[in-house]
Amino acid sequence: MADLKERLLPPKPASALNVREAANRPSGSGRQAFQGVDVLGLKKRGQGLRSWIRVDTSGNSQAIEVDKFTMMRRCDLPARDLRLLDPLFVYPSTILGREKAIVVNLEQIRCIITADEVLLLNSLDSYVLHYVMELQRRLTTTGVGEVWQSDSSDMNRRRGSRSFENVFSNSSPDYLPFEFRALEVALEAACTFLDSQAAELEIEAYPLLDELTSKISTLNLERVRRLKSRLVALTRRVQKVRDEIEQLMDDDGDMAEMYLTEKKRRMELSFYGDQSMVGYKSIDGASISAPVSPVSSPPDSRKLEKSFSIARSRHESTRSSESTTENIEELEMLLEAYFVVIDSTLNKLTSLKEYIDDTEDFINIQLDNVRNQLIQFELLLTTATFVVAIFGVVAGIFGMNFEIALFEVPSAFQWVLIITGVCGVFIFSAFVWFFKYRRLMPL
Repeated sequence: MADLKERLLPPKPASALNVREAANRPSGSGRQAFQGVDVLGLKKRGQGLRSWIRVDTSGNSQAIEVDKFTMMRRCDLPARDLRLLDPLFVYPSTILGREKAIVVNLEQIRCIITADEVLLLNSLDSYVLHYVMELQRRLTTTGVGEVWQSDSSDMNRRRGSRSFENVFSNSSPDYLPFEFRALEVALEAACTFLDSQAAELEIEAYPLLDELTSKISTLNLERVRRLKSRLVALTRRVQKVRDEIEQLMDDDGDMAEMYLTEKKRRMELSFYGDQSMVGYKSIDGASISAPVSPVSSPPDSRKLEKSFSIARSRHESTRSSESTTENIEELEMLLEAYFVVIDSTLNKLTSLKEYIDDTEDFINIQLDNVRNQLIQFELLLTTATFVVAIFGVVAGIFGMNFEIALFEVPSAFQWVLIITGVCGVFIFSAFVWFFKYRRLMPL
């Protein structure tokens, strides 16, 4: 990892004078290194160079510095697609298939995949370096397997063993073009990263929720609130990746557009076919350039050329349709595999959210129970206050300034207290019975 980081680090910036001299110094072919580009004014115009990591089909990686317009011309991409890769902006996960490139924005992996190379923004993030290392490993491993299979097939053809050759030709599960292998590594890195974050969230969440059910405190409630915020943000990111993969799987046109190697091969075949047709015309130029009567039939060469072009176009259309269908199935199976992975991660987060909701419901039930107990206690306290108020009424009546014969009786005070107390107890018992009868208090 350290060697790869040192190798992919951008070069140290030189002084302004050295940069100007390097820009104006002619190269070995007699042209300037940055012809027509003011290097010092790039930053002022917002067109500064950016460091990219380039990985070719052989697994070789190097750090290059390219400005935005050069990258747009190189990959035939509009400016809005490059903005998806800008680390200064936060965009949701996106996979776009273009004419000559695939734009991938999956979490930390932001890259442009073409038929010949992968271009990543040169970041020192560990996930980006892991992506580069894993892509190099797979490309190198695949290259060794192809060499071994080609040697084995040559040996089998020499021996005349067609059945053994078919076994070797069909046994490799990794007959994917370069852009699909790079896309597979990007999907695997994104799914693994999201799954690891979901696992960390699960490890942290379940003990915290169990602690909250046993002890409801402000600190535990605050920790659960932060945990739920992280869960919602992670669920949104996982859901966006899942929706993007599902959208690609539902659209055959987008999947066919992403097969860059096939489109490049067809363009090369059409170019070579046009070149061979030009050569055929030049060889048979005498018969074509000869004067022809307007009433005579077309020459044999023109008939042959017309029939050959029609047959070639039909053959190419048939092959392209068959290969497109087959390649769509390959890409669909690739996307389906990682759709299952990301869907499993989403199910984990959904289960965790349901557990949090169940914990919240349990806490609300506990709080409602405590609130009901407080209401019952308040009801009993109010009833007791009413009974005590009866003593106050009796004391107020006997405290008035008038004389009656009852004041002369020695045991009158005791009898007043006994009668008042019995009446209070009776009234209180009647209220309690009424509350239980109306089910306002537990039995």
